[in-house]
Amino acid sequence: MSLVAKLSAEVLVVASHDKHHGVWVGRPHHISNVSPSKVPKVDLHAGEWGAVGSVVVWHYVIDGKDYVAKEVVEAINEENKTITYRVIEGDILQEYKSLKFIIQSIPKGEATWINFTFEYEKLNKNIPHPIKLLELAIQVSEELDDHLVQA
Repeated sequence: MSLVAKLSAEVLVVASHDKHHGVWVGRPHHISNVSPSKVPKVDLHAGEWGAVGSVVVWHYVIDGKDYVAKEVVEAINEENKTITYRVIEGDILQEYKSLKFIIQSIPKGEATWINFTFEYEKLNKNIPHPIKLLELAIQVSEELDDHLVQA
């Protein structure tokens, strides 16, 4: 049984792909203003917002429990509206040997598909797939969309 896996989901939102991509790349710290009960804090640990190599620390809540993930921005593709974060420290690494989080904003007429992909390797076969983390990303994206539409 392979411990390496990929988990993806897409959610259709109303605000433009440029707006969503702009937040996930250059202003992820604004997510804590939009969704404070799910992501109470996002800090820049090193580098600059929106730059490859920057290190971002995410504080997030799943099932009432607080978690922290320190992630490096591994890649940004403005043409394809993608950003790739790779976890380098934090609670996630207690269950996963590695985890990448890829976010892509895809235009769909007057709406936008937000594609979330987790590429990961579990430490052992008893570790669950990060479905709750994916659900969190979807919920935050929907709350972000509500905010972007009203702005």
